[in-house]
Amino acid sequence: MTQTRRQTLKQGAVVAGLLAGTGLFPQYALAFNKAAFDAKSVNDALKALGAAGAPTPSTAVTLTAPDVAENGAVVPLALASTLPNVKQLVLLVEKNPNALVAVFNVTPQVEANFATRSKMGESSDVYAVAITADGKAHYAKKAVTVTLGGCGG
Repeated sequence: MTQTRRQTLKQGAVVAGLLAGTGLFPQYALAFNKAAFDAKSVNDALKALGAAGAPTPSTAVTLTAPDVAENGAVVPLALASTLPNVKQLVLLVEKNPNALVAVFNVTPQVEANFATRSKMGESSDVYAVAITADGKAHYAKKAVTVTLGGCGG
C-alpha cells in the first residue's frame, strides 16, 4: 500500500502532538521569552532576559557589523565573547520597533561566537550583550548607518 503525502503529513502531526503532550520535545524548542522579544527598548529586553543591573561595556564582547548598510533588510551581524560563564549572547538594535533581534543560549560545550542577519528600519546603535551565569551583562556597541530601511521604512 502506498501512502499519500497528505496521509504522511497527518501521521506526522499526530506523532508531534503526542510528543508535545507527553513532554518529550526538547525544552530548548519550547523556550521562548515573549516579553523579551516584545520589549521596545534595549534595557527592557535585557531585564526580561534576567540581566541584573545596568550593562557595562567590555572589551571581552565583540560585535562585527558594517559601518554602512546599504539595504536595511539584510544587515550581517556577528557577536562573540571571551568572558567565562557566558549563558546567553544577545543581539539588539536600539531603534527597531522591537529591540531584541536574537538570543543565543550558550553552554560550556558551545563556543560563544555567532553570526546572523537582521532587519534594520533606520540607522541605529547595535548592541552585542553577553549575560553571564551570575546575571551580569557586558556589551559592545556599534553605530550602523542604514541607507535604505528594511522594516517597512
